[in-house]
Amino acid sequence: MGASTSSKTPVFDENEDVTFDHFEILRAIGKGSFGKVCIVQKNDTKKMYAMKYMNKQKCVERNEVRNVFKELQIMQGLEHPFLVNLWYSFQDEEDMFMVVDLLLGGDLRYHLQQNVRFQEDTVKLFICELAMALDYLQSQRIIHRDMKPDNILLDEHGHVHITDFNIAAMLPREMRITTLAGTKPYMAPEMFNSRRESGYSFAVDWWSLGVTAYELLRGRRPYHIRSSSSGKEIVHIFENAIVTYPSAWSQEMVSLLKKLLEPNPDQRFSQLSDVQNFPYLNDINWDAVLQKRLIPGFIPNKGRLNCDPTFELEEMILESKPLHKKKKRLAKKKEMRNCDSSQTCLLQEHLENVQKEFVIFNREKVRRAFIQRQANLALEQTKDPQGEDGENNNL
Repeated sequence: MGASTSSKTPVFDENEDVTFDHFEILRAIGKGSFGKVCIVQKNDTKKMYAMKYMNKQKCVERNEVRNVFKELQIMQGLEHPFLVNLWYSFQDEEDMFMVVDLLLGGDLRYHLQQNVRFQEDTVKLFICELAMALDYLQSQRIIHRDMKPDNILLDEHGHVHITDFNIAAMLPREMRITTLAGTKPYMAPEMFNSRRESGYSFAVDWWSLGVTAYELLRGRRPYHIRSSSSGKEIVHIFENAIVTYPSAWSQEMVSLLKKLLEPNPDQRFSQLSDVQNFPYLNDINWDAVLQKRLIPGFIPNKGRLNCDPTFELEEMILESKPLHKKKKRLAKKKEMRNCDSSQTCLLQEHLENVQKEFVIFNREKVRRAFIQRQANLALEQTKDPQGEDGENNNL
């Protein structure tokens, strides 16, 4: 699905906004309900990224625009080694684009479907890395609400990264959330509580971490809950089911999983310090975890793309508006832009609002501005180290 580009690398001004033209499309790798993902290369730096693009009209029709804007707002404020970080966001007439870290190791769901059984040491490191990511999100007042193998991507070295902030929530201080959101088999018991007005907090993500870790070790989840199960059925399962732990698992791992799968959120492990102080993890060098110096026990296959190859075929054959034909299509669109019905006019109005409210983001620009501010600050301090009255004001 290579896009046609000239052999000469185009020159871009680092102060101009990043657009679709700054990238070469290499291939499609995934799709969601109203967005698709492809691998791209930035023309000037030659860096590779994943680019998610969402059709504006579909987002308007499905009432998803607010969610997309919220996801963008959340991701613009986050940066962490164990998250899939946002680098650029921009738009054109048809689509909204998010350019993020490219992780070629595939998601954990893909590997489970390939019948990979993760060893205990591997899952132990995953728990440490994900606990650090959840701790960071908590410090930013973010609840992910959809932690599951599908939303955990591996890099080429086997380290985990949380992705998909589509239903994440920002939690103001001293507040709790009451809305039901997530994937049922991974949702915590307090989310189904009949007295839901009491709400839930960050502990729900740590429950999902427990379910995910159990599933990685065993190939199935601790509770037989389906996406089609009713709330009533799920409450019944939580009240009556007994979680079994294979005898081959170490007692320390079982104890840790029980702390994560504690039905009472007040007693559940839901802080990084809970995990760090647990005897099973006494031997962990947490600085080495953060710096990705610990080598995971499972390294994804480098010889192939760790995803379903049918995405590429669909984009080429079935997609009615393939990305690589976008420029021609937009040029045609400009020629025929008249409202032929009140419904079309209303849609046009909504699309214009999306165009106005969309927030453009460029992490490189943000970083440059931060470095410049630091440099200016340092310069001011060296210019006047003594202060106006000649006394030393250094703190």
